[in-house]
Amino acid sequence: MSDIGFSRYVAIGDSQTEGLWDGDDTRGLIGFADRLAATLDNRHPGLLYANLAIRGKRVIDVLEDQLPRALSMDPDLVTVCIGMNDVTRPGRTFAKAMDDLDNVYRQLAESGATVVTTTFPDVAKMLPVGRLIGARIREVNAVIRQAADRHGFGLVDLYDAESMNETSNWSHDRMHASTRGHILFAEAAAEALELPGSNHDWAQPSGEEIQDGFWQRMYAQGQWTRGLLIPWLWRHARGRSSGDGRDPKYGVLQPVSQLVRETHLTA
Repeated sequence: MSDIGFSRYVAIGDSQTEGLWDGDDTRGLIGFADRLAATLDNRHPGLLYANLAIRGKRVIDVLEDQLPRALSMDPDLVTVCIGMNDVTRPGRTFAKAMDDLDNVYRQLAESGATVVTTTFPDVAKMLPVGRLIGARIREVNAVIRQAADRHGFGLVDLYDAESMNETSNWSHDRMHASTRGHILFAEAAAEALELPGSNHDWAQPSGEEIQDGFWQRMYAQGQWTRGLLIPWLWRHARGRSSGDGRDPKYGVLQPVSQLVRETHLTA
């Protein structure tokens, strides 16, 4: 990978790629994928971009819906970040999700597109409940790393990045990135694409003083429980998802320059 001009970029995944907490549903969401698209378009104007990601989606949703739609657009660049909703979902579906994730990667490799994917951070450092899902985080990360190595994908490794331990890079629930976090993710994707001028600085600690003791982590877990777990349990009891009824924010390829004008997004 080098400083080549991409023509069609499609982003797939869940809330992280949709851009949750980088903006809001009233003003509009941005997110790392939109920011990466703007960076690429600045280097080589004329990029077409679609973002098919929807919050709450799991690997099976990408495999059966988003991936076929993405491939039908004949992209030359795809970013994929999916699996956290499978990690946090109780039950015995996790092993099947890992097989499905490997299938997603196989089809992307066969498409010939340049692919960038990402591991997940060590949430045990941010949430007490993270210890309960730590083994699954390591397992999904192993699947992601192996696929990236096997297929030659660009890889953003959030698990080992010291910057991911800083609370300012995360929203109040410590599970979704803040605006600053999305900016770092976009810089990490640029490094994975080996764009000139990119580097590994995004992974370095900023030097901010981290005062995140027991009570701060308990507060974050309370936010996670109220904002994510309880609503999820209620939806799950009714067989629903937070993404039900939502359409992708950019469901068709469109010029990045148009989105920049509409959202005031800059690279």
